[in-house]
Amino acid sequence: MPDIVTVELAQRLFLTTRTLSYRVFFFTVYSLGLGLGEGLRLQVGDIDAERQRVHIRDAKGNKDRLVSLPAATLSLLRRFWQLHRNPVLLFPNRHGGLKAAHRATTPLDRGGVQTTLRQVAQDCGLKKRFPHTVCGIIRYSGLCL
Repeated sequence: MPDIVTVELAQRLFLTTRTLSYRVFFFTVYSLGLGLGEGLRLQVGDIDAERQRVHIRDAKGNKDRLVSLPAATLSLLRRFWQLHRNPVLLFPNRHGGLKAAHRATTPLDRGGVQTTLRQVAQDCGLKKRFPHTVCGIIRYSGLCL
């Protein structure tokens, strides 16, 4: 029998993530059903709050797609953007902290995201090797929060 990621464990993954930018990133990727690269490529202009959807660019097969934007995710992204105020990137790199984030030209570091997720999963008691994205971890069990 495979390990099952319960709803409580999924919530704990987000709460255990100490760094705000990673916590918001993991929640966003999970709530939108994105892969790691899709999440890293998200830009402010991809969010259509009025129509409650997100434009995912260069998804599988280099195709674009639209996904539903949950109200909770929109609210979280708005609060997070108020902290970094980058005019282009939803998840600017962390070099220089939040004070420099508004000038960042690159997104969060892929390796940093993966390392953080592995550590958080370990801190939450996940011993089995899971896919490298939070969405993959949650998808493994077929759960929705």
